[in-house]
Amino acid sequence: MMLCALLAGCAGANTAAETTQQPPAEQAAPAPQDETKQEALASAAEEDDEDYTTGDASLDDPRNQDEIGEKELLVVSFGTSFNDSRRETIGAIEAALAEAFPDWSVRRAFTSQIIIDHVSRRDGEVIDNVTEALERAVNNGVKELLVVPTHLMDGYEYNDIVSEVVRYADAFEKIKIGAPLLTSDSDFAAVADAVVAATKQYDDGETAVVFMGHGTEADSNAVYEKMQEVLDAKGMENYFIGTVEAFPSVEDVLAAVRQGSYQRVVLRPLMVVAGDHANNDMAGDDEDSWKSMFEAAGYEVECVLEGLGSLEEIQRLYVAHTQESIDEM
Repeated sequence: MMLCALLAGCAGANTAAETTQQPPAEQAAPAPQDETKQEALASAAEEDDEDYTTGDASLDDPRNQDEIGEKELLVVSFGTSFNDSRRETIGAIEAALAEAFPDWSVRRAFTSQIIIDHVSRRDGEVIDNVTEALERAVNNGVKELLVVPTHLMDGYEYNDIVSEVVRYADAFEKIKIGAPLLTSDSDFAAVADAVVAATKQYDDGETAVVFMGHGTEADSNAVYEKMQEVLDAKGMENYFIGTVEAFPSVEDVLAAVRQGSYQRVVLRPLMVVAGDHANNDMAGDDEDSWKSMFEAAGYEVECVLEGLGSLEEIQRLYVAHTQESIDEM
């Protein structure tokens, strides 16, 4: 019954079935690499060599305290080593949850060990991975555990979290995993409204607003196409969505923008954080960055390095998802 309750919180019957049929972790075959894992592996070496100005890590709360009580919200994110963005996005989501649910302690876990190690080595900040966070919850005597993912979609990374948490199904009296940000039709509508509200100052008839998502080889890459359809249905014809690693590509988006009579392009990440992809692949000075490619095409370009997690409308959506999960528990 405990396992069934846990899996009921996942993103559907297929996810539950796939999770329960997996072999033990030490025997499991390597899963397809998640889009966010690719990001970390690709940028780790560069991060170690380059001197990024990412902000003051001491302003961030890693939320790794003990003696937290019997009810815990474990907020699981991929993570970022950009300190200001981490505080303004992931930290802001965690703070919104702490304010909305004062009877629950809010804790943090990252799925990227590369980022955890990098932040620890560079800044001395200790952030738990998922296993460490779950073990900490057990040792703290937590009885009710709700895992709150900040992931956009039900992709490889999200399902890795499901598989990890299932191993702890009998360690708590109640345990549940919340849904990704983009799950229901109302989620897509709410996120579309949030990004439009955040960019309303560019509604001048001459500016194309381009959002950069990550992209994935998983079927969940369809969320980008669906978000484009939602924006189109709202009449936001000057809004375009592309991805770094999948379809639509930056070339696809550039071709679409050229169909209009735009003079200016605003670039923003369609990601929870404004991390390595936003700062380098989108706003970097290399000739293959999105900024450089649009400039080479003759457009005036403005880059806005603001992750979705910094928008209050998005924070409220995470709170609403969490309330639904608590009600179901």
